[in-house]
Parts: sequence; C-alpha cells; structure tokens
Amino acid sequence: MRKFLLDSKGGICLAALGLVMMGFGILRGEMPVVLQKAINICMECIGIG
Repeated sequence: MRKFLLDSKGGICLAALGLVMMGFGILRGEMPVVLQKAINICMECIGIG
C-alpha cells in the first residue's frame, strides 16, 4: 500500500483528497458525532449499553 501511495500519482491524489475530506468534516463539527456513534457501537458489542 505504501508503495502505491508513494509511486503513483493516483495514490497521492487519493491521499490528498482523503485529507481534504477529513478537514472538511472536522470544520463542519462531525468529529463529536462520529465519536458518539463509535462509543454507542462499542457499548452494544460488549453488551453494556
């Protein structure tokens, strides 16, 4: 995977696009929402919630 990202222009573009989308989500305030959903899923899997 690392070779693909470093040797290929497409891989570099995909990595850059991923970083841009992550930044956009953080700016929109999606981080607490995603964290809360992750906590709920984990609690359901171990049977606490």
